[in-house]
Amino acid sequence: MSDEIRYALAESVCVEPLVGRWLAWPHVMSPVTQSLHLLNYQITTLDSYLANPGIHETSCRNPKLLGGAFVDVPTSRLAEVRDFSAKMKDDFSDNLAFARALIAFHKRLVNEANGESLEGYYRRIPEPLRGYVELLYDYYNRPIVRPLEGLLYKSGYYKKEAQSLRLFRQETDLERPYYMSTPRLPGDDSLDWNVAFDDPKIDELFRLEQEPKSFAEIRSLLDSPTSQDAKLRAILRESDGAIRAPWSSDRIRIRYFGHACVLVESGGVSILVDPLIAPRPERHDVERFSFGDLPERIDYVLITHGHHDHFVIETLLRLRRKIGTLVAPRNSGVFYGDLSLTLLARQLGFSNVREVDCLDEFAIPNGRIVAVPFLGEHNDLPSAKTAYFLHLGTRSLLFAADSNCLDSEIYAHLLRETGPIDTLFVGMECVGAPLNWVYGPILPNKPDHRHSQGRRSNGCNSNTALELARAVRCRQAFIYAVGREPWVRYLLALTPAEDDVYMAEIAKYIRSLNDEMGVGANLLFGRAEILI
Repeated sequence: MSDEIRYALAESVCVEPLVGRWLAWPHVMSPVTQSLHLLNYQITTLDSYLANPGIHETSCRNPKLLGGAFVDVPTSRLAEVRDFSAKMKDDFSDNLAFARALIAFHKRLVNEANGESLEGYYRRIPEPLRGYVELLYDYYNRPIVRPLEGLLYKSGYYKKEAQSLRLFRQETDLERPYYMSTPRLPGDDSLDWNVAFDDPKIDELFRLEQEPKSFAEIRSLLDSPTSQDAKLRAILRESDGAIRAPWSSDRIRIRYFGHACVLVESGGVSILVDPLIAPRPERHDVERFSFGDLPERIDYVLITHGHHDHFVIETLLRLRRKIGTLVAPRNSGVFYGDLSLTLLARQLGFSNVREVDCLDEFAIPNGRIVAVPFLGEHNDLPSAKTAYFLHLGTRSLLFAADSNCLDSEIYAHLLRETGPIDTLFVGMECVGAPLNWVYGPILPNKPDHRHSQGRRSNGCNSNTALELARAVRCRQAFIYAVGREPWVRYLLALTPAEDDVYMAEIAKYIRSLNDEMGVGANLLFGRAEILI
């Protein structure tokens, strides 16, 4: 056997997937939403920075402005941002033309079409849209332009050549700039790898944990020139590999990885819900389970919805080689903002994707998984989303994610199929983002302030969480998906405090649940292991 030193990725290494140097999340992957986001957010944000970089630099240091459209790049790099912006407009000029044509044509239809046949409008479709859209009415004669998403992924609007990975050693949880507003410029201490997300070589990189390679082999895998050797060495550690035995007990072991990410294992079967897994930075105050704490195989990954903190491309790519089946909710297929998570997963290299709709179910060893209706969280816009009921042996669990219990009768109907729920996981981010935060860039008209503030993407408060617990007759409850872990700040822009509205509502829920139902509830944070 060779005495050559073998290496794996260091525990603190973060690997960011990028599209055109912006962090990859669902809205910058699907060609329609990517084009609209580029036009209405990325370019406008960069133009604002170029007009007054000092305001952006100052604003990024103000915790109250986290999540704002401020570019977290020092003014000393102004020339780089100017060059980057010009190149981006050139590289994506056809996407920009598509976005402008889509909105203009859709508005024209809304103003002109009042119920008469739409056949004549096919001849008026602008060239950037031609062959990529269907024209429809809803039942009230309101016209809809329906992009053919599958075709668009095969078009020049989907640019695999713009995809890359950025690898760097993470020093702290709070160092990463806000995901939506700050491009990752080249030239820092990170290592860049120009690779399409569906490339099998990505699996080879992340397989280093179990099968370490020599430095020369890793350099060859990443197509890294010798001039980058210092950067490459910085992200590696010596390793002999690690093989982890699966949890084989018939008892259910639940591991909480932070936010909405939960691993459920029983009898050799592993199920991971909403994967968002953080590296262990060089310096950190909050302990966590990380990639090394996962089993060698994850039989099922369950995606509840397509928000950036639940469909986390960064984590999914890192785990792709381990995953047996990825389960995703079905979208409507009509509205361009309601993108298909199944199509997206296939672009990420997942070949075994199972799409589910309301009460779809399938058997697993010693149990079953059922897709459960999921209300709220999406600002009253159509979106692919589902909660999940898990039946394992004699136990049952409900992962309600960011559901808001707007109609408890749904769960009354559900219980006729499932029986009472033993263990409830409920999200209580009860004051969510306004309508224009995530969805503003893709809407044809900017929502007015009243609508934007009134239609928030919020989960349960204490009252609706209690209604949910009553409806499912749970025996124990856990509160999760509240965004309090420091490693999700770059995604959710939250600065938690012990006396904030979330903690007040959670405390009220825990008291009410115990007083009324005699049921205990716990807020999960950081890491936790639960045996059922």
